Amino acid sequence: MKRYEKFVLEAEKGITFEVSEGTSGELIIRALNIATANVYSENYANPPIPEGYKYVCGDWKNGFVIERDSDGSQFVWIPVWSLDSNGTLDGVSFAEKFGRRNYRNNEFSEGEFHETLTGELAMQLESVKKYGGFYISRYNISKSSEGKPQSVKGVMPWVNINFDDAKKVASTIEDNEAVKSHLTFGAEYDSVLEWFIKTEVKTLTEIVEDSTEWGNHWNTENSPKKVVETGSREEWCANNIYDFAGNVDEWTQEQNESSRRVIRGGNCNFSGNNYPVACRYFGNHVIIYSFTGFRATLYIK
Repeated sequence: MKRYEKFVLEAEKGITFEVSEGTSGELIIRALNIATANVYSENYANPPIPEGYKYVCGDWKNGFVIERDSDGSQFVWIPVWSLDSNGTLDGVSFAEKFGRRNYRNNEFSEGEFHETLTGELAMQLESVKKYGGFYISRYNISKSSEGKPQSVKGVMPWVNINFDDAKKVASTIEDNEAVKSHLTFGAEYDSVLEWFIKTEVKTLTEIVEDSTEWGNHWNTENSPKKVVETGSREEWCANNIYDFAGNVDEWTQEQNESSRRVIRGGNCNFSGNNYPVACRYFGNHVIIYSFTGFRATLYIK
């Protein structure tokens, strides 16, 4: 077959194209009606409860919590459809409900902070459009007595784990015909922050400039100045999600350069005004860090 240097797609008025990469490296081009291309389901107010899970507490506005029957792991629903359209999936256009937010004027580009809409992230986008939101672990992931990953209260978070291993572990939390887990993407992380702001449980200042008062930071009042068990204090909880700011920071799948992955959230060794929850920094994907853990999100098929 002849190879071409470029190809052109043409369509009638009202049609747009969505280009993404499939899980096997193939290029996927979808023709979409502009009127419905970015429509999110209004089901966000009625979160789906996957088989093997049960409702625990809260509602979609303040943190709808489900729990897995097998081990008590808990996850919180993020109602993406209810958010403002100020996020980005391509780093250029900020018109998405589901996407990264550039709260601190970082450079979003292929050479700096970037995240490609392929594979798991592309599938999560379709799931979010279908159901109106997604689930994220209520707590930082910890290790059970059997060595399995879990999202439960009162356990030391899983740290001293590099990005590659955190990604592998996160993918094992759930994998069946209905639900698949993965390490949090930047688009998911920032959607959580935007939800905190939208529901007014936290102010923009508390997200972007100073998270000292709602997380375990070095300068937090009565700070233990060390990593503590998940869910240790109620004041470190926002919309039923614990320790999003401080205690341990978190690996995400956002990238900075080829070998570096973005870390978010601040930790107990940092001041909350220097490293607020929206702050982006990065680490080498094969190096472990004493104060860096991770969360998992669920993709509902």
